[in-house]
Amino acid sequence: MNEQIDQATEEDVAWASINTSLDVASLCSFCHDIERLFRINPMLEFKKWQSLGNDRYFFSGINISQEVPFEFEVELQVKEQADGLRIEYSQGLKTSTTIKIETAEQGSKLTIIDCYDGISEEERQSRIGEVDKSLISWAYYLQKFIITWRRWSRIGLWRWYMGRIWQPMKPSGRRITYMLLWITALELTLILLGAGIYWVEYT
Repeated sequence: MNEQIDQATEEDVAWASINTSLDVASLCSFCHDIERLFRINPMLEFKKWQSLGNDRYFFSGINISQEVPFEFEVELQVKEQADGLRIEYSQGLKTSTTIKIETAEQGSKLTIIDCYDGISEEERQSRIGEVDKSLISWAYYLQKFIITWRRWSRIGLWRWYMGRIWQPMKPSGRRITYMLLWITALELTLILLGAGIYWVEYT
């Protein structure tokens, strides 16, 4: 799948776009799992996620996209739009995140738009250490996840693992688990190779 990620930062807006092989309806359905959408972001460490009803959520954690990570607590309000979703924040520098979904030549295009127009330029500059710099990483990992999800989501065991084990993990835990799985696979390969050599040489 070709990747297309762009970012532009004006006075109060930044965005990133990716292409996916999902059709528009499937991508819309995927994006409606708001908790999973945020948990895919490798720069967010969750402390608490709580549904408040009526498409509202409470979210607290640590954003590690800055050189000095910062903690946050925020309420989200999710609003349906004709071409996707708009997520509005009750606190913090960021006013909203819009998830825009469009048709593309070979599937669909997803654009994440972060808006910072809720406060003055002076205050924004004084709180520059709270700016969320995870946008490009989030888009990149979303694309990777969607590729894997499209390939394996029909398998119940995979869905269980991703929902119950992978999703609640911290980003660092996922990286460690990934490395351990590769090490285990390599060890098993070497054991099988050794057993094969023994079989050929001594039987």
